[in-house]
Amino acid sequence: MLMQFHLNGFQPGDPEIADPADRLQASGAAGAVPDEVDVLIVGCGPAGLTLAAQLAQFPDIKTCIVEQKSDRLLVGQADGIACRTMEMFHAYGFSERVLKEAYWVNETTFWKPDERRPDTIIRSGRVQDVEDGLSEFPHVILNQARIHDGFLDVMRKSPAKLEPHYSRRLLDLQVDPAAGPGDHAVTVRLERVDAANEGKVETVKARYVVGCDGARSTVRKSIGRELHGDSANHAWGVMDVLAVTDFPDIRFKSLIQSARDGSLLIIPREGGYMVRIYVELAKLEVGERVASRNITADDVIAKAQRILKPHTLEVKEIAWWSVYEIGQRLTDKFDDVPDAETATRLPRIFIAGDACHTHSPKAGQGMNVSMQDAFNLGWKLAAVMRKQCAPQLLHSYSAERQAVAKELIDFDREWAGILASAAKAGGADAAKTQDYFVRHGRYTAGTATHYRPSLLTGAASHQHLAQGLVIGKRFHSAPVIRLADAKPVHLGHAGQADGRFRIYAFSPAEDPAAAGSALRALCNFLTEARESPVRRYTPGGADVDSVIDLRAVFQQNHRELAVEAMPPLLLPRKGRYGLRDYEKMYCPDLKSGHDVFAMRGIDRTAGCMVVVRPDQYVANVLPLDDFAGLASYFDAFMLQVN
Repeated sequence: MLMQFHLNGFQPGDPEIADPADRLQASGAAGAVPDEVDVLIVGCGPAGLTLAAQLAQFPDIKTCIVEQKSDRLLVGQADGIACRTMEMFHAYGFSERVLKEAYWVNETTFWKPDERRPDTIIRSGRVQDVEDGLSEFPHVILNQARIHDGFLDVMRKSPAKLEPHYSRRLLDLQVDPAAGPGDHAVTVRLERVDAANEGKVETVKARYVVGCDGARSTVRKSIGRELHGDSANHAWGVMDVLAVTDFPDIRFKSLIQSARDGSLLIIPREGGYMVRIYVELAKLEVGERVASRNITADDVIAKAQRILKPHTLEVKEIAWWSVYEIGQRLTDKFDDVPDAETATRLPRIFIAGDACHTHSPKAGQGMNVSMQDAFNLGWKLAAVMRKQCAPQLLHSYSAERQAVAKELIDFDREWAGILASAAKAGGADAAKTQDYFVRHGRYTAGTATHYRPSLLTGAASHQHLAQGLVIGKRFHSAPVIRLADAKPVHLGHAGQADGRFRIYAFSPAEDPAAAGSALRALCNFLTEARESPVRRYTPGGADVDSVIDLRAVFQQNHRELAVEAMPPLLLPRKGRYGLRDYEKMYCPDLKSGHDVFAMRGIDRTAGCMVVVRPDQYVANVLPLDDFAGLASYFDAFMLQVN
């Protein structure tokens, strides 16, 4: 997947489009915003687009997304994409495009002052960036604008054919306290800021509003929430450049600490030529803002050149640059319901991404966590509006994601402090930096998030049955062979961003097709029992897997089993013609030495069920015959239709 571009200057947009002018075609919906919608999303950043792309899969949900800017993002801002985020991109259907275009972060190097010549630097270490087996996807680097393009493409091709409404500034919003759960209780006023309609005010009534409108969020202010935390006290410059240098690690992610000039972070960019540099500039006085320093691009380059000595850096072109202040801040709740009213009031307004949490960009977590905020919220909103789940489910968004954001802030504060070496007596500590980086690899990969027991997350009573699929953590995929066609696939890739729950049934070593097998008993329960969550929660006339999707994993070699002998629920008849779905059953990839049962610590004797949420997190692990436990889990938050 070799892709080189930007050789003769930076050009935004899709590098596979030959004519740069064709890459800049305007996007967006024409005309006025609708008068009434189910969900109004404010902001077309990573969080807003993740949410919009999720909701666009449901044509029965009327979604509108608005943005103050006049068109889509073309350059700059975030670029780090964690392994966990790549897993999410696969669920949305555009991970392959990102893998092809992005820079892959394979190794990270560390540089420190040379003790013999303290004004120069030497390499102090080099480590693998992501530990083996942590994810089937790498850590990659790609311009945030191209991530936006991926989501916009998903939205455009979706059943809802969703496009953003640009050039809209949120004026205010009001919630009708007397409105019922199904009412359009939020009234929003938007001001047009495009030249042809400047000053015109549009009014929209919505059932729910989600503020993805950044650190200065108007939505957050409208619900009385504030960002609390540290004052910014360090200024950093960030710059995407095309440059000539003799620094040997320019195509590695490199953390460089100098004796007197602070730290420099080098992030190679997509295309093979461009590089991003983060430069520690200055400590700010209490109350001072970075704008008052009047820092120029030349100042940032000069500082980078000093830190890199004895190596040279000749900048030929600046694609984008900015100066920012580090500040770790967090709001106490991500919706409009006061803590004291949680039992009596349902949320109507939510905030996500930078509207909830801000931090330094050097750990590469901000965009990733923002998108995970929206992935968490999107399926819940869809389930409530489609009457699959009780609206009380929406309280879980703030409860789950605020805790994750707090962990991010704590991690970022410590990491930023380590990199800000100038503030420490004795200068940089390269060994400490490298050790911290390695120890926190799972956090930066996005795989450390762990939701605690709740309505959606079961207790660890049966965790021993699947030790490597931890309840509350993301479903850790593994290579398998699909039974019906012997195709090597990844088990976790069955999970798409379609709002469905998955049950992965890991069979004991017995013949799964036998009349008395545990797997057949589970299928019989799900098909026939009144208590079956498949029967209770699947609407009449819908495909049997449209709400809860059962998948089976066997221990045998795929050549030892007969597809036609398996329970009918694993060969469901679907669609207008009642065609069979042959993609529900898997076996270990024994030829390649990948035994999913060994890799994920599955009890071979008992087997188990692993319930996975629509956002790919493990909701529960249960014995294969715990039908009551399975029914009880879904009964806690789902609404019966049959």
